[in-house]
Amino acid sequence: MGYALRIYQAFKDLGEEKAAVLAEFVEYVESQKAATSEELKETELRLQGEIEGVKLEIEQVRKELKETELRLQKEIEQVRKEIHETKSSLIKWMFFFWTGQLITLATLLKLMLH
Repeated sequence: MGYALRIYQAFKDLGEEKAAVLAEFVEYVESQKAATSEELKETELRLQGEIEGVKLEIEQVRKELKETELRLQKEIEQVRKEIHETKSSLIKWMFFFWTGQLITLATLLKLMLH
């Protein structure tokens, strides 16, 4: 037995019209409650779908970050290799320059002392 009928029966001795209005109000409240429950279920389903979408986006961003990290590591390694090669080349040329300077200085000293 629904609440509206029970309220109607409980209050009909105060007047059938008043009891009917009260019963209608209870029916209205129950229908609103049912509608609200349905809306909540729909909202919950929609939010769950949105959450799943956000989770997929987060996974995509993580994947992109990992790819970027790997690419940056490769580029850093390449830059380190280039720095090492440049440093080696610079040391080689410095050695030739110093050797040339030493030979020139020794030759000048030899010419000045004779």
